Amino acid sequence: MRAVADTLSARFNPVAVRGELSGFSRAASGHCYFSLKDDTGQVRCALFRRSAEQLTFAPRDGQLVEARGKLDVYGPRGDLQLIVETLQPAGQGALFEQFLKLKAQLEAEGLFDAARKRPLPAQPRSIGVVTSLGAAALRDVVTALRRRVPHIPVVIYPASVQGTQAPAELCAALQGAYRRHADTGESEVLLLVRGGGSLEDLWSFNDPTLVRTVAQAPMPVVSGVGHETDFTLVDFVADLRAPTPTAAAELCAPAREQRLGELAYLRERMDDGVRSALDQRGQRLDRLAQRMGRPSGRLHDSLQQLSGLQHRLQSGLLLAAHQHRNRLQVLANALPPSLQRSMDVQRQRLQRAQAALGLLDPQLVLERGYAFLTDEHGQAVTSTAQTRPGQALQATLADGRIGLHVDRG
Repeated sequence: MRAVADTLSARFNPVAVRGELSGFSRAASGHCYFSLKDDTGQVRCALFRRSAEQLTFAPRDGQLVEARGKLDVYGPRGDLQLIVETLQPAGQGALFEQFLKLKAQLEAEGLFDAARKRPLPAQPRSIGVVTSLGAAALRDVVTALRRRVPHIPVVIYPASVQGTQAPAELCAALQGAYRRHADTGESEVLLLVRGGGSLEDLWSFNDPTLVRTVAQAPMPVVSGVGHETDFTLVDFVADLRAPTPTAAAELCAPAREQRLGELAYLRERMDDGVRSALDQRGQRLDRLAQRMGRPSGRLHDSLQQLSGLQHRLQSGLLLAAHQHRNRLQVLANALPPSLQRSMDVQRQRLQRAQAALGLLDPQLVLERGYAFLTDEHGQAVTSTAQTRPGQALQATLADGRIGLHVDRG
């Protein structure tokens, strides 16, 4: 059998098989077993746990799939089987490659950067929902919001979520929500939701124009497209990705009980803070009261302090008065001798001035036989050049005046 298996491996592997799932089962070990069949026959397949964990869809009987792996021989029974390494719905291979190319292109534009992500409002005043009016996702979202936050208004922006017209309608619905938000502040958070489906069913949410439109949102956007294993490009550009539409609603609308619990916790913290502050203030008041003591005792201390200051003031005034009295006595004792000495000095100066003045007295000169001549105008005559014949002069002598006439000059 080993030789047969080696021959198959060398001749055919790896292989790709397209067929319809039949008898799909998952063992407790995580391995999956099934058959792939078509009009010409069937082949038994094994999908081991490691590869099964990479599935992006839920396989079901009758589903057309594409399997890639290698042929082998199951030794105990000698059966030919296909060891499947990758399994995906038929026709999704090309779509998935296109998905990866678009993802790389949009990622290069920076639309998926983590720095662009915005936190959701803790308590939005209104919630917008972009989806189809007939979608089960809408019912799930509305039910969840009505249960958790019945007081918050919900605004629906309808659009197709599948088909060739879906991307354009979704973009138009988003733009309408953006305008309403700019004008009225409506929809502080926006949900973009759709139920599960195949890659083809969800392909509208991989449209590049739709992704760029979501990136322009003025409010946080939560994507809830498909099931937990479904991923679209809108999930990467949204501010938050939810595994299901219901989960998207729950993420942006915390339950009323949770909010009440938070309020109760905050109230308890506030009460503790107030009690702690009051205790601290009380302790401080007690310390101040101990320092201040009883008012009567404080008044007695103040009176004693005032009495001491009064005594010091009186003693200071008496001492200053005594010092000034002694100084005045000293000055009084020293004043008469000082005045006498000053008067003697002034008298001597006066006598010397009188003697000097006497020497300059014209009367003394006249008494020695001299005369003082003046003309008719009273001007002193000190030279013969000032006289003329017949001129009348006046001579002042020691005992009086006499008139004179000039005979000749």
